[in-house]
Amino acid sequence: MNTAVRYWHEEHMRFARLLDFLDGEMTAFHDGGHPNYELMQDVIHYLQHYADRYHHPREDVAFARLIERAPALAPVVQQLMQEHRVIKTSGEALYKLLDAILQDSVITRDTVEAVAATYLLYYRQHIANEESEVLPAAARSLTADDWTAVGKAVEPGADPLFGTDVGARYRNLHAQIEAERRPS
Repeated sequence: MNTAVRYWHEEHMRFARLLDFLDGEMTAFHDGGHPNYELMQDVIHYLQHYADRYHHPREDVAFARLIERAPALAPVVQQLMQEHRVIKTSGEALYKLLDAILQDSVITRDTVEAVAATYLLYYRQHIANEESEVLPAAARSLTADDWTAVGKAVEPGADPLFGTDVGARYRNLHAQIEAERRPS
């Protein structure tokens, strides 16, 4: 596996961990427990801001080049691009609902669960489709020049949650995720 594909895969695995965390908090919400709404918002904020600023722009360049090299993948890539929009919209909606809950607004459980289910389902399926169809095709089809263009698509930026210098906003989330990784 080339370095760019491995990094893309590793980001997906980190995103999946965040989705697992969010799913666990939604289970607590569904069961009438006490989910951590602030950390849930931090998950969504990270996925929107980091993924939308760094991950997705690189994907867009890789997708465009992949369609040039493997035109049969165009329908899959177009669906993935649509999923980016659904994920963004449902993430924004869920973030606002969590904010309303934190402001003591009354929101029906069904409303929150439906938006969260859409977000989680689309995001998980999106990652699965990229992992099963796009990453293997990209590894086979994209050239060194293509990967250079992907790398240049966005100025490199430090990962504020999984990087070496965790951002202030994400410190509690980082600590929670690390605690969950440790065996009991």
